[in-house]
Amino acid sequence: MKNIFKIAALAVLFITGVSCENDDQTIVKKVGGPELLTPVSGTSYELKPANASFEATTLVWNHANYSTQTEVNYTIEVALAGTEFATVIEAGTTTNRYATWSVEAFNGVAIDAGLTPYEEGELDIRIKSALGSNAELLDYSNVVTVSVTPYSTALPKLWMPGSYQVDSGYGSSNWSHAAAATVASSGYGQTNFEGYVYFASNQAAPNNGFKFTDSPDWDHGVFGDDGSFSGALPTTGQGNNIGITAGYYRVRANTATRTYSLVPYTWRVIGDVVGGWNNSNEVTLVYNTTTKKLTAVATLVAGAFKFRANTSWLDENNFGKFDPNKEYAGENITYNGGNLNLETGGTYKIELDLSNPRAYSYTLTLQ
Repeated sequence: MKNIFKIAALAVLFITGVSCENDDQTIVKKVGGPELLTPVSGTSYELKPANASFEATTLVWNHANYSTQTEVNYTIEVALAGTEFATVIEAGTTTNRYATWSVEAFNGVAIDAGLTPYEEGELDIRIKSALGSNAELLDYSNVVTVSVTPYSTALPKLWMPGSYQVDSGYGSSNWSHAAAATVASSGYGQTNFEGYVYFASNQAAPNNGFKFTDSPDWDHGVFGDDGSFSGALPTTGQGNNIGITAGYYRVRANTATRTYSLVPYTWRVIGDVVGGWNNSNEVTLVYNTTTKKLTAVATLVAGAFKFRANTSWLDENNFGKFDPNKEYAGENITYNGGNLNLETGGTYKIELDLSNPRAYSYTLTLQ
């Protein structure tokens, strides 16, 4: 009897201990997902690049319900409307119950999701809730559908297919849009196109030369010369091929004023780094058909310098320090910008890259 009593007592103590231990453990269960309150379905947004830094919308949702109060991780998910989130764009993660999108951020989400610039399309938006770093106990909010007209951050272009391409390093076939040189406008809706193009040999019209097109095909706008060969684009029809002479050119076209120009440019480095600001001190840059950059190797001293074309100080004939208050010209240089500076002298490979229209840049690489 004593042994039976002891065993029974131990059993009671064991059960009691297990019960207490279980009382200290909290089992969390999901009770209900978050509810997306704003924006509401049917809201329309027309996004414009001029308002990039402005607030586009603020998303607000209710707290997801779990059996125990705890911090919740929320992820904003976006997809093309009607696709059942087959392809999800994650548009932000937070522990808050709100998120604000700027016009620029919202535009990026819309483009990533697959909307076409300048065309209205619909997006589905929902909130995903989860606990912990392992994303446990997932739940989802209601789906809100909004209409969005996004914009493109790429500058509008004109393509220049022609007979010059193979000889000049623009692809393996002539009259092909795939690798044709391009000129770009200063912004969406602007008609002033500009770029730099190399022509390796003379390409006389009418059988040779090039034409401008406003799409990478022959099915839309096509612009040649109006027949006067005086820099005028035709007001109707495609016009004639534009004949060219070998050289490196600044090419400009305006589809509103129906004009174009081809000006041969020779770019050089001038300034303290090459011994002075006189014409005799300039170092000439030579075009490389492989890299599509203007290049020279020269011994430079520390000091100020600029890139200058055709020994002219016209605003459009020199590049200096990038200045956002001047006409946009590139990544780290601007037409008629301030002096550039080299801190340490030495032998440098100088590269002026004008191959990307209106995204002009330069590098100095110590040899």
